[in-house]
Amino acid sequence: MEQGRAREAAVAPFGLPRVPAQARAEGDPSARGEHTHSEPPAPQHQVRRHSVRGQILEALRAALVDGELVPGEVYSAVALGERFGVSATPVREAMQRLASEGAVEVVPNRGFRVTERSAVELAELAEVRALIEVPVMLRLARSVPAARWAELRPLAEATTQAAAVGDRAGYAESDRAFHRAVLALAGNQQLLQVAEDLHRRSQWPLTVTAAPVARHAELVADAAEHMALLDALIAQDLTVVQSLVREHFTGSAL
Repeated sequence: MEQGRAREAAVAPFGLPRVPAQARAEGDPSARGEHTHSEPPAPQHQVRRHSVRGQILEALRAALVDGELVPGEVYSAVALGERFGVSATPVREAMQRLASEGAVEVVPNRGFRVTERSAVELAELAEVRALIEVPVMLRLARSVPAARWAELRPLAEATTQAAAVGDRAGYAESDRAFHRAVLALAGNQQLLQVAEDLHRRSQWPLTVTAAPVARHAELVADAAEHMALLDALIAQDLTVVQSLVREHFTGSAL
């Protein structure tokens, strides 16, 4: 049995390399007695941050976007830590961050339950985002020169590339980067923080997700709106900008 566990621990989840032994040593060894309802998934996402907690946080976010962490399921920090090859401590820290973002909720003595996000809640988040971002984008459309908008084209293209291959996690990241770059032109850090939080909350999956083909089509359509919006901003066509921005929020895949 111990040999079987050793073989299982030799494979890290999320496409990660094994974490160094000194990182595995941190945390409370006595916590290894925790229990979970279900085995954690083994998604295929790579992460790029140097810190252990940062790597795990990004991997868990990607798994949430892809639905690999299932809404309604409870996951133990210890079980996830064993799959990562680290102690439970950095996993708990990452999960606490996700709890503050509304992605999971703490289940005492068991772990963390993935939030079940309804279509109504996602619609409400889209409405709030529109109330905040649409007026800002329209104001920027009147004042930002075309050359500045043109500098954002690589970010819009990144969303198109991620959508083309159905990379939902990559799309979520590039989508936030594009919107963040647009709003940054307003020079308001508080706006950026609020908008980023709302955007990230809107990216967790529905309780019942659409078929893969439909999700892919939604990503492609959403990315195309980024390119069209950027073209309208460069042309300073305010009528088209307003129409595209409102449509983008009401029909956004992410």
